[in-house]
Amino acid sequence: MNRRSFLASAGLATAYSVFVRADGLAEAHAAPSTREEISKAFDNIAPTSPSASRFAGEPHMTLVDLTCDVFVAGGGLAGVCAAVAAARHGAKVILAQDRSRLGGNSSSEVKMHVVGADCSGGRPGWRESGLIEEFRLDDAVNNPHRSFEYWDLLLYDKVKSEPNITLLLDTVLFATDTKGGLIQRVMVRCDKTEHLYRIQSKLFLDCTGDCRLALEAGAEMRGGREAKSEFNESLALDQADNQTLGSSILFTARDFGKPVPFTPPRWARKVTKAQLAFRGVNSWAYGYWWIEWGGQIDTIRDNERIRFELLSIVMGVWDYIKNSGDKPTSANWGMDWVGMIPGKRSSRRIVGDHILTQRDLEGESAKFDDAVSIGGWPMDDHPPSGFDKWELKPCTQIRMTEPYNIPLRSLYSRNIRNLMMAGRNISATHVAFTSARVMATCAAIGQAAGTAAAFCAQLGLTPRKLYQDKACLAELQQTLLRDDQTLLRSRNADPKDLARTAEASASDELKGADADHVISGYVRDLPNQTENLWAGKMTPEGAWLELAWPRPQKISHVQITFDTGFQRVLTLTAQDNLNKKIVRGPQPETVRDYELLCTDAAGQTRSLAKVAGNHQRLNRHTFGPVEAKTLRLRITATNGADTARVYEVRCYT
Repeated sequence: MNRRSFLASAGLATAYSVFVRADGLAEAHAAPSTREEISKAFDNIAPTSPSASRFAGEPHMTLVDLTCDVFVAGGGLAGVCAAVAAARHGAKVILAQDRSRLGGNSSSEVKMHVVGADCSGGRPGWRESGLIEEFRLDDAVNNPHRSFEYWDLLLYDKVKSEPNITLLLDTVLFATDTKGGLIQRVMVRCDKTEHLYRIQSKLFLDCTGDCRLALEAGAEMRGGREAKSEFNESLALDQADNQTLGSSILFTARDFGKPVPFTPPRWARKVTKAQLAFRGVNSWAYGYWWIEWGGQIDTIRDNERIRFELLSIVMGVWDYIKNSGDKPTSANWGMDWVGMIPGKRSSRRIVGDHILTQRDLEGESAKFDDAVSIGGWPMDDHPPSGFDKWELKPCTQIRMTEPYNIPLRSLYSRNIRNLMMAGRNISATHVAFTSARVMATCAAIGQAAGTAAAFCAQLGLTPRKLYQDKACLAELQQTLLRDDQTLLRSRNADPKDLARTAEASASDELKGADADHVISGYVRDLPNQTENLWAGKMTPEGAWLELAWPRPQKISHVQITFDTGFQRVLTLTAQDNLNKKIVRGPQPETVRDYELLCTDAAGQTRSLAKVAGNHQRLNRHTFGPVEAKTLRLRITATNGADTARVYEVRCYT
């Protein structure tokens, strides 16, 4: 497929519903894999008739050769979103994760709640959209009891349901074959199954956090903290050093209704009241992010020491809570979970064509012509020694006035031409990294990188060539917008969207929430604003929104973006005071039951789709082509609101 034919059809190469085949024709996105299809796929990674091939030095490991379009190393939220995005755009993907669970620091192994540009409610209206919103909405509905193990299972389901993804769990990348600045293939191993996988791919994504793929490939990297003078950053150090942020181990506890004694192990630290002067312990259901340590040493090499020191601090803090006499109401409380994997914040970063800096976060990002994602968490720096610096506040947060854009050039390697990255290892200074490192931002970056990798694989481009080809770059950005990725100050300008040429009307319009907002190209508002939203009163008959054209239009695909309450926090958390702000179920603003109807030139009306029980923000419907004079969205129920609320309707041939 040449570039011209790809661009002609790429408007239909979107996540969730359609992808581009190798012959350039758009077709319905493959249905989620069935149990039988998933079971059959295991024959690829554990052949029933294994090859007699063995790898030098590993006589007991079975060698398996695999090929794909996009290889993703690392199964945290960045890696999961990268893999799902690439797969939904037609790329054959292999995702290798070195643990048995997906989700990284958000998984049940660490239990850190996902935060991002909305600053846990401190910047309402800026919750990340796209794949992470899809995942959060599904979790809120299906996991009202807040089980982190259910979150693990949800991510596993998202990946295993994609027929284009091969998932390798408990699998560690350990080598690459790199020639002439291009990765030819990688080697990963699963000692649990005694397999060595030799994987050939077109694009390689490092979502490991620690840059393991980049390390093996010989990519340029940096670590530690830069000096002010290097990038003119006021928040940087006077002199550079090799220190970074530390890691944390969390715990959970609950009230058992009777006294629960606690005897600390002999190696626990003795924690004093003075050490907690800047570290409050008035609530103990969910452990403390400020139990942090290890940034003053190597967070990769010294991980085992860091684990021990963090556990000793956890035990010492709990001993203080239970036995110091300062917290008598803790008598009936007992720990019911303690993490054993340090939740790592930082280590190395890969150098790209652009290094994201403090100045970018504070306004310069508006100049990026290659924006593919947003961030917005404060620049959030911590003392590298963490708890050992108890006389200092555990963090210093500098909030930007608004979110910022992240460029494609920060998501690919400067010297390894087919290597991309997503997560906390993107091309950034330490100061910029302290904001971009949080998981919702990493998830959005992952979606951007995965989508770009699928573009590159299908077009035969390197990421740098994709950036340089401005037509392809614009198509990538419009595709991301169509997939509900937020790009600051960008709007739908897709010439293939037939809704943009229609006139909109509705059964009712609240003041300032006009029907034609659904074709404005923008899909979010700040709290108490309706500049980009249509809203109308629900009556016993419901409400309706209609698009009409002067001449009938051939339509076979409709996309609707509903309101899911971006003004609220939405995450999975064990922290009770944060959970009070969250709706653990369908978001009340969201349209629940609706029907799509069209009227043709002869005045005949037919139903195109009917939905009951919706809780998602982005909904897509593909059907046989119809010649539509009008398209009506008839809404019969919401999930609780007394108004029908729609941000966007798109229509495609």
